[in-house]
Amino acid sequence: MTGRYLLALDQGTTSTRAILFDEEGTPRASAQEELKQHFPKPGWVEHDPDEIWRDTISVFRRVMSNARADVAQIAGIGITNQRETTVMWDRETGKPIHNAIVWQDRRTADWCRKMAKQVGDKELGARTGLLFDAYFSGSKIAWLLDNVAGARKLAEKGKLAFGTIDTYVLWRLTGGAVHRTDATNASRTMLFNLAEQDWDATLLKAFNIPRAILPEVRDCAGEFGASTADVLGRPVPITGVAGDQHAATVGQACFKPGMIKATYGTGCFVLLNTGAKQVRSKNRMLTTLAYRLDGKPTFALEGSIFVSGAAVQWLRDGLKIIANAAHTGTLAESVGDTGGVYLVPAFTGLGAPHWDPDARGAILGLTRASGQAEVVRAALEATGYQTRDLMSAMRADIGARSKIAAAALRVDGGMAVNDWVMQFVADQLDVPVERPVVTETTAMGAAFLAGLGAGVFSSIDDIAKRWRLDRKFTPAMAAERRDALYSGWCDAVSRVRSARR
Repeated sequence: MTGRYLLALDQGTTSTRAILFDEEGTPRASAQEELKQHFPKPGWVEHDPDEIWRDTISVFRRVMSNARADVAQIAGIGITNQRETTVMWDRETGKPIHNAIVWQDRRTADWCRKMAKQVGDKELGARTGLLFDAYFSGSKIAWLLDNVAGARKLAEKGKLAFGTIDTYVLWRLTGGAVHRTDATNASRTMLFNLAEQDWDATLLKAFNIPRAILPEVRDCAGEFGASTADVLGRPVPITGVAGDQHAATVGQACFKPGMIKATYGTGCFVLLNTGAKQVRSKNRMLTTLAYRLDGKPTFALEGSIFVSGAAVQWLRDGLKIIANAAHTGTLAESVGDTGGVYLVPAFTGLGAPHWDPDARGAILGLTRASGQAEVVRAALEATGYQTRDLMSAMRADIGARSKIAAAALRVDGGMAVNDWVMQFVADQLDVPVERPVVTETTAMGAAFLAGLGAGVFSSIDDIAKRWRLDRKFTPAMAAERRDALYSGWCDAVSRVRSARR
């Protein structure tokens, strides 16, 4: 292999992956390790930070071996990560004080309700673009400080460090020399002021979180440090960092206001680029950063679905009614419809636009005629319905006369390869769905940011030229049928909502 390469680390909820890209954004080699999930109590989800670190080293070394490339050819490393997942560790020993608390974890729901009364969702939204929910890192930080013996005293003395997974991996890669994050990951903590582009002193005080534990915030592309020589045999600069959904936005080249992408992985995350303007949602969407380059923030509206691909995983590993996720499309197509069956995958509550942490999943509308195919199809259809939930809320926020309008939805992630699901999404949205040649756009976005930071690419326009369309799914469902199906979904969701909402 000759030329310059970009090494991307995609540390996700269920796996840790490394992909080596060339300058055109073409994957040249990859390596992956599955990540074990820990469920110590109902609603609690944890990861072992040491396992994440071991897997990072493993996939880095394996991908270089698979590519038969020289480390000297790597222009930069890009890191992208599961957002909101929270780690805290001892600055001197590097030892985590507790397992990582995963973004799906709901243990802090009561804390969020209490803080919503004290601070208010409106105040939090004005400062951070977010709302009070256990999804975000701030509540997880507070839990660790209050529930791990001695943690608060150590934190107040500046002896502990907090990080989302990007920060923790960066700290380990640099041998503890660098405690940094990027603006996108910072924006998902409930502690970052979007207007000031810095940690919010008022919220830190309200949540009783010492600023000393927080990392330095940088742009998504630039100098973050360098890996130590023992990682890959020689130091390699780390020049790009972004949370997974923001990296996917870059990988999908959604650089103009109105461009929108959906990533279908464990959950589903839809980001609509709103440019330099912060659009404040009246429909419980989030205002967030799309990315920050050269000190200039680009904003987005975001909707987060907690369970998408994870519902298929549950059919396989929990119910054990399928052996392989790849067969779900064929099963769904084998029946004309679900026979009125709806699967609402609220396994860890409902995300946007409902934000109901106490909702729980259900399969509704079962009859004696219901079988494997109907349940599988209902699980796949849920992805289309949930995407429509988000798109409907975003359309309402933007307004009919806005110049910010989605002409097509760009999709990526593991579920995007399922043609049946993508067609159903297009049918429910009544908007074309565009799937790129490279669906690993989260890792590709990290590579693009690393390339921008390392000078491989001159601009985002240079990156946009490298996006390639694989297939467009055009809406084909009659409006009457589309709306009737969706009405049934809305009824099913109403039945699983909690009394505390």
